[in-house]
This record gives sequence, C-alpha cells and structure tokens, in this order.
Amino acid sequence: MSDKRDYYEILGVARDASQEEIKKAYRKLAVKFHPDKNPGDKEAEDKFKELGEAYEALSDVDKRAAYDRYGHAAFGGGGGFGGGGFGGGGGFHDPMDLFSQVFGSAFGGGFEEFFGGGGGRRQKGSKQRGSDLRYDLEISLEEAARGVEKELEIERFNGCDTCHSTGSKGSGGTRPCTTCGGRGVVARQAGIFIQQSTCPECRGAGEVVSDPCGSCKGEGRVQRDSRIKIRIPAGVDTGTRLRSSGNGDAGVRGGAGGDLYVFLHVKDHDVFERDGSDLFCEVPLPFSTAALGGELRIPTLDGQSSIKIPAGTQGGTVFRLRDKGMPALSGGRRGDLHVKAQVEVPTRLSSEQQDKLRAFSESIGEQNSPMQESFFQKARRFFDL
Repeated sequence: MSDKRDYYEILGVARDASQEEIKKAYRKLAVKFHPDKNPGDKEAEDKFKELGEAYEALSDVDKRAAYDRYGHAAFGGGGGFGGGGFGGGGGFHDPMDLFSQVFGSAFGGGFEEFFGGGGGRRQKGSKQRGSDLRYDLEISLEEAARGVEKELEIERFNGCDTCHSTGSKGSGGTRPCTTCGGRGVVARQAGIFIQQSTCPECRGAGEVVSDPCGSCKGEGRVQRDSRIKIRIPAGVDTGTRLRSSGNGDAGVRGGAGGDLYVFLHVKDHDVFERDGSDLFCEVPLPFSTAALGGELRIPTLDGQSSIKIPAGTQGGTVFRLRDKGMPALSGGRRGDLHVKAQVEVPTRLSSEQQDKLRAFSESIGEQNSPMQESFFQKARRFFDL
C-alpha cells in the first residue's frame, strides 16, 4: 500500500469539491509554503512539492477520475506521475512552473509579480521613484485645537547638485547592466527551484551609469538633513496621518520623489481629557458657592470663561458648555466642554469657624440634607428599622 497522503487531504478539500474549490485551496496553501516565503525551510519545501503533485492530479478531470477510482496506483504505483503511470509517460511537472501557471492566470502575471520580486512590477529604467518616509510628531492639545505649522528636520535622500540628479559626470548616459543582462533580476538554481532576487549591481534598474558622478556614486541623489514645513489642520488627534507629497526620498537619477507620512501624537493635557471632539475637566467648587450659588470661573482652550452655579449644587454635578470642545477635523460643529464640579471641603478651620459651622449644621437639620434623608430612608427599608 502506498504511504502517500491522500491528495484531497493535502489540499484540505472534500472529495466532492468543485474544480474551483480545488484551485482556490491550492492557491492559498501554495502561497503559504512557497520557498520564497520560507527560505531554508525544508519542511515547507516538501509541502510545496506535495501540494503541486496533488493539484496536478486533481485539477485534471481525467486524472482526477482515475485517482478517485484507483488511488495512487493510477499513477504508476504511487510514483507521482512516473514513466509507467497515467498519461503515457508524462512526468510530474516542476511545482514552480505549476505555481506560475496558476497565479499567472489569476493575477495577469507570473509568480514573481505576485511576490513583488519579478520584472513585471519592478520599476525598470535608470529613473526610479524614491521611498516613502515616516515621521512621528508630538503636538500639544492646544496646537491640535487651533492647527499649527511645523518645521520638520529629517534625514533623507535629496537630488545631487553636482550632476543635477542625472548620476552621470557628463553625457555618457546609461548602459544595460551586464550582471543581469538588463532584466533587473538575477536567478540562481536551488535544487529543483530557481530563485530570483534583485540585481545587486543595478538594484533592479536594468541599467547602470556609464560614467558615475563622484558625489552620488551614480545614483543622482545624496543623503543629508532637510527641513520641511507641514501644515497641521485643526481637529487632529493621535493617530491622524498626514501626507506630504514628494517630500520622501528623492528618486534615483531624477526619478519621482516618494511621499512623507507624518503620524501625529497629541500629548496628554494637565487639565483636559479628550474623547473625540468633546473635552472633560474637573473644577474645584468652593463649599460656600455650592450652598449659596454664584459664579465659577473655569478654563477653556479659548481662555477663561464662567458658569452660573445654582444654590445647593451637589458635588459631581456636570455642566456642559456648548462649542467649547475640539473642532471637528472634517468640519461641522465643534465639540462641547463638560465640567464636573467637585465641592471643596475646608481642611483648616479656626475654633471660631468650627463653632459657627456646628451651629450652622444644627440650624439646618436633616430637612436641608436631601441626599442624606433619601439614603437613610432606603437604609430603614433595607434593614427594616
């Protein structure tokens, strides 16, 4: 009996799976175990070959019918489509070729394109776009509320002034790279596989400069510190990403510049907490103002403001000031400011003040303590007092 695994089990499909389901399962697993994604992993390489063998059998209607009837014996005694097997001696295909065929039809290109390593998607030619850059910037809550212009200092590639970004000393221009033959990639044999990688000489361009500039070594760009101004709109929050087009690395030999992405982080504030467009703060409320009522001055992002405090205000009461929060980044109404009043209890009283406070407490009794009265009513019912 053959010790080969069942082809349906290898692909993880049922025996009555449709051809499309078989193809979909193969695509998913082939990507997972592809040698380019698992360099040096012998187990992944074996699974990739096993997948190719299973798919070649089940993707062909006639071969699948024979396999369903005779199992592995249909292919030369389990030899993997060997010389005496099904199909009159047609040997088992290279799994890499099979992979290329399947993904070529699925994505309009070869497997090199799918993994981003082939010439199909590589920007060939001497002019290549520069890389995008990331910059993390911390700003204050006030700056986030009003908007601000910042000057960033970053190290990036800039166009070479010596050769005016051409990469060449004179008019020699470029010539095809002899290392890769102008393809931009080099290949090497690794067992039954052919592995491709970016050409180390031309870095994927397929061309090299005939007479390289001494300042930039033929790249047409040099690395140095740069100052870039960026406008931060009002209403941004932590996690907001801004794009400065063309302010990433300069391209190779006059190629288009990459973009600069600025990720914002808004610092915690000493007074305000933020939730979206709304702001929250706690403000101490004098005991006398809470009892008698009056005005309370409060901070806002626009300066000081005041709110009216009704007599008998309890600690924890929240007052809302409309349109005193953060502006919305997308426009529209500004958020609100929510002010929580915390009644301040005096901690240092003179003997005379203590006597007056006791007299005051005795004079009001329980009838002027609604929270206390309500609490004890509930307690009496609970304990059946």
